[in-house]
This record gives sequence, structure tokens and C-alpha cells, in this order.
Amino acid sequence: MSSSMRLWRAALVACMVACVATPSWAQQGAHALTLQQALKRALAANPRLTAAERDLGIAEGRSLQARAIPNPELSAEGENAFGSGPYRGTQSLETTLQLSQLVELGGKRDARIAAGLAGVDAVAWQRRATRLEVMSETAVGFIQVLSEQRRIQILGDHVTALDRLQPLLQRRVEAGASSRPEVLRAQVAADLVRVEREKAKALLSTARRELAMLMGDNAPRFSSVSGNLGVIRRPPPFRTIVDAIENNPQLVRWTAVWAQRNAELLSARLKVVPDVRASVGWRRFRETSDNAMVFGLSMTLPLWDQNQGDILAARESRDKVQAERAINKLALLSIAGRAYDTATSAVQEIELLRNTVLPNARDAARGLEEGYGQGRYTLLELLDVQAALTEAALREQDALRSFHIAVATIEGLVGRPFALAQGGRR
Repeated sequence: MSSSMRLWRAALVACMVACVATPSWAQQGAHALTLQQALKRALAANPRLTAAERDLGIAEGRSLQARAIPNPELSAEGENAFGSGPYRGTQSLETTLQLSQLVELGGKRDARIAAGLAGVDAVAWQRRATRLEVMSETAVGFIQVLSEQRRIQILGDHVTALDRLQPLLQRRVEAGASSRPEVLRAQVAADLVRVEREKAKALLSTARRELAMLMGDNAPRFSSVSGNLGVIRRPPPFRTIVDAIENNPQLVRWTAVWAQRNAELLSARLKVVPDVRASVGWRRFRETSDNAMVFGLSMTLPLWDQNQGDILAARESRDKVQAERAINKLALLSIAGRAYDTATSAVQEIELLRNTVLPNARDAARGLEEGYGQGRYTLLELLDVQAALTEAALREQDALRSFHIAVATIEGLVGRPFALAQGGRR
């Protein structure tokens, strides 16, 4: 593994652990949910994982059945009875009791067993892929909730800042330095921010419900989530992520699928090999009270049906695997590419916001608020700079959310599970 990929893995661990660690601005509560708890609950209760377990059980049952040997057949026959003349009634009855067994030749059973075992491997890899998908989706859901909580907090801070203006405005009106419409203008600005906060609360409610469903619950059983999305790191070259995707269970699964379909092709070819049915029996001649043994061998002559159609279909199905794997890989690379571009762009945006935009907006807001109290600035100027500060903070939060969702997506694609505890255990 390259050094850049190791650094990226460390960054992913740090980012995920940051969501678990005690945050500086996270929502706290008696039932605050951490990322670790969300992932554990999703792995324990998500119905997709339950279905994946059942699929594995189905494949194991089919593999077990593939080992079965054909059952023997027991038959009884009666001849020379209920006719005419000497065959009237049952005085000349010949009774035969016979046991027969189908003997599979050409390795049919071995090919059937190989197909069953490969089928189990394919389903097992699919279960691993489903597990990663559920973990990735749960992490994304967790990030959505955490981000909406932070968005509500930012809007609440803006409302608080606007509410702080009301006593100052009232004093200015009483002193004749401001007019009544200015008070109403500040109130309108605060109410508009409250409207945005209510919209954010609705989005938070939706995000909480979706996270709960990923954990197997019909409704949220947590008051809030606890985490910190502030940790970021520049991603490594995209090539390292492309190389790591080769270990994704969705791609590894195709090796088992190829083995399964190759065994099915072998079974189709071996179907032409005739099986032998051997029989042995006992015959009783009632007329003479004599007994005799009966032996028999039978087999199908493959003259007209060479199973050509099934062989062709099985061969095409096997050869199709490479194309299916290529399609699957391209889809994963497309998702990884979009996530990588999103992460890279988000890092650049966050750095710009943190290095210049946010510090300048805070200084400007602080200066205009002090100057407004001294009558050096207008209310409109103060409201504009406060709105700009809130917008910058919301832009930073949106970029952080995009970055961490991209990280969770990449983490799921490279085939490595998330850090479930502080310290990077995977």
C-alpha cells in the first residue's frame, strides 16, 4: 500500500473518530447518539443485512443439496396373471422385486458440488458488500443529522445577534437617533432567519427519521447525535483510491461468480455423458415354486440431444462475467470520482472560508456592531454584515457536510469498514 493511501486511511479514521469524539459545538443530550452507536445498531438491526444472511443460508442449503446422491428405486412387478388358459388367475404368476440405482458418471456430482460451493462464496462476498453499503449509508445519515443540528445552531446564533439589537434600537428611537421603521426592519430580519431555522428543523426531523430507519427503527429513539465535523484533510492522488477499489467485495465477488458459472458450464457439458442405471432383483415363479435373480443395466444413448443449447447458454453466461465485472467497476469508479472531486472541492472551499472569509466577516460584524452603537454605521450596513457572517458559516457547514459524506462514500468503496471506536480500530 502506498504512503499516500496510508495517510488517507489515517485521515478517514481521524474524520470518523472526530464524529465520535466529544465535540466543541455538537448537540448534547441524555440520549445523544454517537457514530459508533449508530453503526453498531445498524449492523445489528438493518433489515438488508438480515436479508443478506438469509441469502447466505439459501446458498448453503443449495450447496448441501448439491452433494446429494440420487436415491435408489424399489419396484415390484407381476407377470402372466389374469389371462386365459394356463394363465387364468394367478396360478402362473411371476413376481419380481427389484432394486435399482442411478450411477452418475463423468464427474457430474463433483461439478455440481463445485458450483454450489462457488455460489456460497459469491453470496458471502455480496453479504460483505451489503455490510459496507449499510455502514456507509448509516455514516452518511449520521452526518446529515449532525449537519442539520449545526445549521440550526448557526441560525439560532444569528437570531440571538439580531435580538440583541432590539434594546439598542429602542434606545436610539427614544433618543431620536433612529426611526420606528428601523425597529421593524430589524424585527423582519430576525423573523426571516427564524423561518429558515424552522425549515432546518423540518429537514432535521426528516434526517433523524431516515437515520432511525437505517438502524432498523420506525422512529428515532435518540434525542440528538454527538460529533464534530470540523476535522478535514486533503485527499491523496485519485490513483491510490482506484487501486484500493479492487478490494471492494462487489468486485471480489465476481471471482466466485466466475467459478460458479464455470462449474455450471462443466455440468452442462457432462450432462451428455450417459449415466448408468444398475438393477438387481428377485423373481418368484409360482407355477413351479422356483426362484431366480434378475440383473439389469440401462443407459441413455445421446443420439439426438447433445445438450448443445444449455452448453452454449452456460458458456455465454460464464464469459459474460468479465463484462459484468467491468460494468460494476466502472460504476464504482464513477461514484468514487464524484466523491473524490466533492472532497477535494470541499477542502479548498473550507480552507478559503476559514483563512479569509470567516475571520474577515467576524471582524467586520464586531466592528460594525460597536460602530452602530456609536452612530457611525447604519442599521442596513449592520444587518448586511451579520447576514454575510451567517451565510459564510452556513457555507462552511455545507462544505464540511459534503466533505464527510464524500469520505464516508469513499470509505465504503475501498472495501474497508469504518472506525467503530476511538483509536482507529477497523
